[in-house]
Amino acid sequence: MSGRSRGSVLIVGGGASGVILAAHLLRSDDPGLRVTLIEREPHLGRGLAYSTVLPEHVLNVSAMGMSALADEPRHFWRWLHGKGLVREGEPPFYAPRSLYGAYLGQLLDGLVEREAKSGRLRLVHEAAVGVVTTSAGVEVELANGASLVGHVAVLAAGHDQEPAPEQAFAVRLGAPGDTPIDPDAPVLILGTGLSMVDAWLTLQHRGHRGPVHAVSRRGLLPSPHQPTKPIRLDSADIPLGTELSYFVRWFRELLRDTRKRGGDWRDVVDGLRPYNQRIWQSWPASAKRRFVEHTKAWWDIHRHRMAPVISGRVNAAIESGRLKLLAGRVVDATRMASGSQVGIQLRKGQELVSLDVAQIYDCTGLTKDVSAGSIAVVRSLTDRGLGRPDPLRLGLDVTPDCAVIAADGAPQDKLFAIGPLTRGAFFEIDAIPDIRAQCARLADRLAPAREKLSG
Repeated sequence: MSGRSRGSVLIVGGGASGVILAAHLLRSDDPGLRVTLIEREPHLGRGLAYSTVLPEHVLNVSAMGMSALADEPRHFWRWLHGKGLVREGEPPFYAPRSLYGAYLGQLLDGLVEREAKSGRLRLVHEAAVGVVTTSAGVEVELANGASLVGHVAVLAAGHDQEPAPEQAFAVRLGAPGDTPIDPDAPVLILGTGLSMVDAWLTLQHRGHRGPVHAVSRRGLLPSPHQPTKPIRLDSADIPLGTELSYFVRWFRELLRDTRKRGGDWRDVVDGLRPYNQRIWQSWPASAKRRFVEHTKAWWDIHRHRMAPVISGRVNAAIESGRLKLLAGRVVDATRMASGSQVGIQLRKGQELVSLDVAQIYDCTGLTKDVSAGSIAVVRSLTDRGLGRPDPLRLGLDVTPDCAVIAADGAPQDKLFAIGPLTRGAFFEIDAIPDIRAQCARLADRLAPAREKLSG
């Protein structure tokens, strides 16, 4: 990579990751930089996470940690403060996700206005269905038959919005198959994490009164946020590159020591956060695989927590029996005129439970294999051998600096990926604080400049 700008950068995906990358790129003062943001949806910056209009769908990170700009950590908080929604000294504010979508939209509007004369930013409202490399750069194929050319392309496609093939009997909330159901009918949700919480809140907002069952392998519910005092750690304190069993023992000892000093487990989890990606990348493949298969569920409920008010509502529903968590797995699902008959093998005692439900919602989170997913541009990449799934098939295989790795193992110098698509390399890359740091690093690689413009 040379020390000058790559000129034309095509960003495929105009959700949060794409808009945040565009914002970081356009902080460069390079007059030759051109950024094209490609997104089929009319409203950019929202994506799947921030397109919701339900006030109950709130951020799982307080406003103070949700800036889109890596070098201005209070940027979102100041935006809220300007609207009179937060004040200094008040408790943490967990903003509605729709409000965060508006914040990203306004950030983009500001970029459009600022770059109107320079022409450095172009918005294309069309679906990208393929990408190829050329001798001069890249070409992104659009669903309308047109193509866009540039020097580099960055995939920011986000989450797969359709269930994995093995869960074709389920639908994603808000997808075309999510048809109205009897408000008193029972439903089943696959997954018990934050996506399940979102689905349950949506059902409540729709006026659903019937029983809701949620099933996952362990039936674990995310913990609530509480004020924390993250412990101070140095990289030398952390056993990097060890097998998982050794790391887990070290982590448990750290928890015990923190509790003895009057601390909380959240202090340890939050203190470890700056090192999460380094820890993941230091592990051998065996440790990563064991973590995903055996430890991830426990980590997720402690790392990815609920806003306190939402936790209160969910736990009240569990206590009343309106929401039931099951530890087990679906072993069969048969379509019927009134919905589906589902067989669930419980984890404890291996008991087989049969449920008749009107709808099954897929909230399991991780895509099982991006090369077989519903994101056309990603499938095109893997079908052509320009990219490949990472070894755990959590996302695309990329280098630590986000370059896509081709089927032959060679890193591409014209194709990059950011956000959830890079989960296999970074693991902790779903939350905005991690995405903005990744975008800042990639922007510095693609568009180095003498100075950065103010946001």
